[in-house]
Amino acid sequence: MKIQVDEITSVIKQEIAQYSEQLDAAEVGKVISVGDGVTQIHGLGNAMAGEMIEYENGAIGQVMNLEENTVGAVVLGDYLEIKEGDTAKSTGKLLSVPVGESLIGRVVDPLGRPLDGKGAISGGQTWPLEFKAPGIAERQPVTEPLQTGIKAIDSMIPIGRGQRELIIGDRKTGKTAIALDTIINQKDSGVICVYVAIGQKESTVASVVEALREQGAMDYTIVVSAASSDSAPLQYIAPYSGCAMAEYLMYTQGKATLCIYDDLSKQAQAYRQLSLLLRRPPGREAYPGDVFYLHSRLLERSCKLAERYAIVPAGQGYKEGGVNGKTYVGVPGKHEAQSEVGDGQEVATDPTSGGSLTALPVIETLEGEVSAYIPTNVISITDGQIYLEPDLFFAGIRPAINVGISVSRVGGNAQIKAMKKIAGSLRLDLAAYRELEAFAQLGTELDAATQQQLDRGARMVELLKQGQFKPYDVIDQVISIFAGAKGYLDDLPIDKVEDFEEKMLAYFRDEIPEVRNELATQKALTDELVPKMENGIKTFKDRYTN
Repeated sequence: MKIQVDEITSVIKQEIAQYSEQLDAAEVGKVISVGDGVTQIHGLGNAMAGEMIEYENGAIGQVMNLEENTVGAVVLGDYLEIKEGDTAKSTGKLLSVPVGESLIGRVVDPLGRPLDGKGAISGGQTWPLEFKAPGIAERQPVTEPLQTGIKAIDSMIPIGRGQRELIIGDRKTGKTAIALDTIINQKDSGVICVYVAIGQKESTVASVVEALREQGAMDYTIVVSAASSDSAPLQYIAPYSGCAMAEYLMYTQGKATLCIYDDLSKQAQAYRQLSLLLRRPPGREAYPGDVFYLHSRLLERSCKLAERYAIVPAGQGYKEGGVNGKTYVGVPGKHEAQSEVGDGQEVATDPTSGGSLTALPVIETLEGEVSAYIPTNVISITDGQIYLEPDLFFAGIRPAINVGISVSRVGGNAQIKAMKKIAGSLRLDLAAYRELEAFAQLGTELDAATQQQLDRGARMVELLKQGQFKPYDVIDQVISIFAGAKGYLDDLPIDKVEDFEEKMLAYFRDEIPEVRNELATQKALTDELVPKMENGIKTFKDRYTN
């Protein structure tokens, strides 16, 4: 019998390969205490802060405290099955979440596991939960509007792509309603939305998802839910998880994205709980000293990327390309200027083309206390705030925006020219109205000019009222506010303002579309266009009143 040497060699090689695949070298420690989602582990001497670890029962955790003899780690998920004496092994990886277009339209938990019963999520790409925010040179100024569809916001507190605008107010004042209307208004705009629900009831999240589905908004939305019944570690990582999902689409596909964190006060409470259990020293209101950094490192990741930067995560190079006839190399895992390269090198086309991540964080106040610890922290990080007031809400002025202390620090840069031109007078009209309203309640005789200001202000307030799930196209907003600011509603009964506006917009759409189309094309109130609009409004008003 002739021995086949090649055959024996290949069999031996296969056996060795099989054996080597089964070897799994890892640093293993022992759980010495567990409780409330926090574990102390002995034996992980080389563990890094933020590293992902695996427990004996398959649960995963994240290292948060590095102490002399032990490490403190939080359990992401069910900690009740972890017992003292269980093993925990380090993975050498940072905590990452699944990302990609396969998540769009899905409801997931902060670890990217599906919650909507639609099966597993395909794709396989991951992105680190914590990612360094772009520097000054990698950003460009915020100039492109992100239309919310809400007249009061788009006219007086405009939001631009790449901005961070805080929505703040007491509970039940319509904060989530503004966020949902903004998502619904992104239909056909190419903006991918991520709604992060932190510490909310599961029934509330279900109703939000259903509302988005009915409006067709789930086609471009990812919902990340860390419910009130979930553990504090999951509520703590939820905003970073949602941000990572949006960031991936911004960096690798150049998409415009919108992240809504609803709400960050609950995340801060979850982080306070973890910090106290990890025996970190408490500070003001028992929050840990780094609670400002908790939110600043999240919100600073929002930006409008400069078009000349292609940012490639570690291990994900772009092989083909050329921008403006040149080829650029991306430095994996870093934000750095691109340099021209020769043939044969791994290259990155500029995949961003100025992608953006806009953040709308939500903060809940207690009894209107905006000077509390967490609200002041987040106000100082963001580029403006939309303040919702309970008194306005209960008076039927919805959205209940207090235009006096609401502000956008980007201002008119994030508005089309037509809106910028008419919105200046709107804010002044409302400010004058608020001052005179209190004076008029004294019942004193008013002169004609004062009465006119009061009449106009009352109608502008009525004009800015808007029902939920009824976002307005920006061109319709301009026409409405133009009619109000020019005084065409001053002599209308207040209860007819809404009906007048609705029918006037239908008249512009159906009977004089050429004027509306000219405004939509130019996006500016030119000297030729203003008389056409005034004639259109006058003609309609004569028909409406007669």
